[in-house]
Amino acid sequence: MTGRLAGRLVALGVTGSIAAYKSVELLRLLQAEGADVVVLLSPAATRFVAPLTFDALSRHASESDLLSLLPDGRIGHIVAADTADAIVVAPATAHWLGAMAHGLAGDTVTATALASGAPVVVAPAMDGDMWSHPATQENVRRLRDDFGYTIVEPDSGPLASGQVSVGRLAELPRIVNAVVEAVGQRPVRAPDPADRPPRIESPREADLTGRRILVTAGGTAEPIDPVRFIGNRSSGKMGAAVAEAAIERGARVTLVVGHFTAALPSNAAIVRVETTAEMRDAVLDILDSSDVLVMAAAVADFRPKRTAATKLPRGEGLTIDLEPTEDILAGAAAAARAPGSRTPRPILVGFAAETGSLERAADKLRRKGVDLLVANDVSAAGSGFGTDTNQVTILDADGGEQALPLLSKRAVADILLDRVARALDERDAAAQTEPMRQEIGR
Repeated sequence: MTGRLAGRLVALGVTGSIAAYKSVELLRLLQAEGADVVVLLSPAATRFVAPLTFDALSRHASESDLLSLLPDGRIGHIVAADTADAIVVAPATAHWLGAMAHGLAGDTVTATALASGAPVVVAPAMDGDMWSHPATQENVRRLRDDFGYTIVEPDSGPLASGQVSVGRLAELPRIVNAVVEAVGQRPVRAPDPADRPPRIESPREADLTGRRILVTAGGTAEPIDPVRFIGNRSSGKMGAAVAEAAIERGARVTLVVGHFTAALPSNAAIVRVETTAEMRDAVLDILDSSDVLVMAAAVADFRPKRTAATKLPRGEGLTIDLEPTEDILAGAAAAARAPGSRTPRPILVGFAAETGSLERAADKLRRKGVDLLVANDVSAAGSGFGTDTNQVTILDADGGEQALPLLSKRAVADILLDRVARALDERDAAAQTEPMRQEIGR
């Protein structure tokens, strides 16, 4: 892209002024000059313009929470501070001017400016009496003279208070020109997009409209006695991400959940279970009416052979005889291929949580008879139970492998559902042509 800011990353800070709506057009003008724009929002700014507006236009997730992390674990506002070629705060309120002049990092806009070596352009907007107050003028002087910030002073005109006075946000082309001048001939700070805040993937099409998708999530609990059980650390986040992504793409989702801590999508049909046997029964009961099974639950592999009817007393030790639980995925695959089962059969997706190596994943895919297997090393950083991220390899029945970098679980879910949507289309196309092939073969 050409323009005076081509190849540059500009951090656009928006604070809680009624003029915040003009920041949307400012973002567009910066982009028209070739800039990549990431938006920083104070808490008050989010009450004037929804973050989703900036997210959709910038293709970056806006930063409004000082404690938020990027999917790869980096601190969002620090990444913006380290990679932005310029920071422009427009509109800047009197409160923000005072906080910035005194180094009070109470929001992402002040914190980013404090943490950055990039030039800063400030365009104030406020009531006329607030702008002329000595305290505001002293804060502006300090930012300009002591900090070296460029101040694009407000214009005179009608204000939200009904006054006609100085305090109106400067015309947007003036602000853009100030950003261009502040950047000057400086080298691009972070030419590699991987160093910058990550871009948001383009919205997926509603390519699963009307599809019935069965997802399992969370862990199962195998009782030792009425108060104790054998389980695992699964939070259910991966399954919940798959369910949420599928719903947004038009699917009708049934979510079978065991023990979980994740937030579940409110518009999924929820079936709650405890044990592996209960999850198996629920899956087999719903499978025949499903187009897809995504087995994201972390099922307990063993259960006590005997469950005590009353709480076992605490003693010096306890020995428990274990037996394998049902293999839900293999059983579902067998049921889907059994004579008399629905045609075309459902697409089957399994998950394999491994530690240290994914060498066994391909064998699991063959043994269980699934179409896709999502394998991950749960001992790897950011890829285990309870995390918001995952690093997986997607294997298919044709021997293909798609290794993904560390991504948010929602991003993994969308990539997986891309594969599922294609598999469904191929399945349906094959089902339509099969009768013709049989007729020709007679």
